[in-house]
Amino acid sequence: MVVGGILVSVGISVGFLLGTGLILALLLILAEKKILNYGTCCIDINEGERKIEVKGGGSLLSSLGENNIFIPSACGGRGACAYCKVQVIEGGSMIGPVEEPYLGTEERKKQIRLSCQVKVRSDIKIRVPKELLSVRKFKGKLLHKRPLTYDIVELRIELIEPKTIDFVAGQYVQLESEEYDEHDRVMRAYSMASPPSDKNHVELMIRKVPNGICTTWVFEHLKEGQEVVFSGPHGKFHLSNTDAEIIFIAGGSGMAPIWGILRDMKEKGNTRKATYFFGALTRRDLFFVDKLTKLQEEVSWFKFVPALSNEPAESDWKGERGLITNVVASYMPDCSKSEGYLCGSPGMIDACIKVLTKAGMTEDRIFYDKFV
Repeated sequence: MVVGGILVSVGISVGFLLGTGLILALLLILAEKKILNYGTCCIDINEGERKIEVKGGGSLLSSLGENNIFIPSACGGRGACAYCKVQVIEGGSMIGPVEEPYLGTEERKKQIRLSCQVKVRSDIKIRVPKELLSVRKFKGKLLHKRPLTYDIVELRIELIEPKTIDFVAGQYVQLESEEYDEHDRVMRAYSMASPPSDKNHVELMIRKVPNGICTTWVFEHLKEGQEVVFSGPHGKFHLSNTDAEIIFIAGGSGMAPIWGILRDMKEKGNTRKATYFFGALTRRDLFFVDKLTKLQEEVSWFKFVPALSNEPAESDWKGERGLITNVVASYMPDCSKSEGYLCGSPGMIDACIKVLTKAGMTEDRIFYDKFV
């Protein structure tokens, strides 16, 4: 009986605790919901230049985007690109671990934040560059989608609303995917390959990223004739207003802004001396060789240097071989009076910066667009 009594008591105690635990858990859930209901918050932009009311709880980046204020972001709001920086004057939460690596001492003093990591939980005051307030959302129709290589496609989009776009060669847009296979809509940044003179169209070069939500949509779901949505223009990657010799370095879809800049230079009669170093693994990674070779024949100021780093030794490739950094170093031993324009992965760009600075180019003469 004693043992039974103990067992009965233990059973009652366990049942009581379980019941109490469920009640506490329910209370916590209800409390959390109450806490997370931040109501309507006001975002004050540039000392009252714009004021918008949003539902509290979302990120500053998404809240602005929902109100047609498009802050640049190349990583879809994951805090991996650091493009979405804005100045948060009042109402910003504490700097979190995702932001810390991307904010320098001076930026912190100026209250610079990653807008994708700032939660709108109360009224907030921010400052953004004035040009971002003129960024538009565009609707267009995909005229063609054609393969450039086995993993890169070219999109040509005809604008529907608005019907024209004004931009500077080298800038990018943020393409918005549609929902598919349980994936939500996302936005990703892609440089424009078309020249600014073609105001009714936008051309993009997109490389397929393994498991990439937007690129998978582009390659496997997007069809010619389909409506597409994007915002822009974004970015400060463009040709400077100097006479310095130009060194372009890019491989793969990194060609997009450079191809746009080169066509813009030809159209405007810009005769600055320019060399484009295109790095690839093998010949199947090359594209537009005929177009760039033709441009080299048409104008005296341009030189095209493709290089393959992993081409089979027994192939009949007559061009340069090896890492693009080594090829650049052999062609350009003195870069002290030149400017560098780089487009591609962070690793490639960092390696090229080392080569160019070693050859005498100062870092303020190096301009780049890092793909994330």
